[in-house]
Amino acid sequence: MSKNVVEAFELTKTYQMGEIQVHALRGLSMKIKKGEILAVMGPSGSGKSTLMNILGCLDRPTSGKYFLDGEDVEKHSRDQLADIRNRQVGFVFQSYNLLARSSALVNVMLPLRYHRNGLQNPHKKAEELLVRVGLADRMHHKPFELSGGEQQRVAIARALVNDPAIVLADEPTGNLDSKSGEEIMQLLLELNKERKVTLIIVTHDPDVAAKAGRSVHIFDGRVANE
Repeated sequence: MSKNVVEAFELTKTYQMGEIQVHALRGLSMKIKKGEILAVMGPSGSGKSTLMNILGCLDRPTSGKYFLDGEDVEKHSRDQLADIRNRQVGFVFQSYNLLARSSALVNVMLPLRYHRNGLQNPHKKAEELLVRVGLADRMHHKPFELSGGEQQRVAIARALVNDPAIVLADEPTGNLDSKSGEEIMQLLLELNKERKVTLIIVTHDPDVAAKAGRSVHIFDGRVANE
């Protein structure tokens, strides 16, 4: 069995914008080991977002191969991709992306609704994760009742609830003050160590990248350096 959870080979992605072709990825290849923390850096327009969409099974490459935990992703239908995404990928966004009218507990439980095999006690699993991220006394609060840092903790618990192969964190500290951002990074590092979860962090912040085990710089749709 491969030690790599992500294996991408010669990925290209071309968008048609009217009569113009935009080459977002130009033969990008990378491998990410299970349990690794990888920071992805690069200027706006470098292809980071396109790469994240492909790694998160939100989009397909125009050409190339992508294997997620051994599965050949490009061969799957749209519905199969959605299933893989729900089982294998956790997302943490800069803007949290929580359901505004639902409690922290309901937000964390949301991915379990689509769990293929079902869980005997999804409520308990979501509660345990909220306790782990430090929200034991806030799990019945709605997002507007929580600070930014607390909302991001909810998002992290939600990302982990299905025991995914990878967690994609897109600027996870971008909307937070420095103290909250530091606490969120520390939490991510602890969870990586405890759960052996693979973290892929998109960031412009060199301090965040410095905490990762490895950094990859994307430029003009290619890996510029590691």
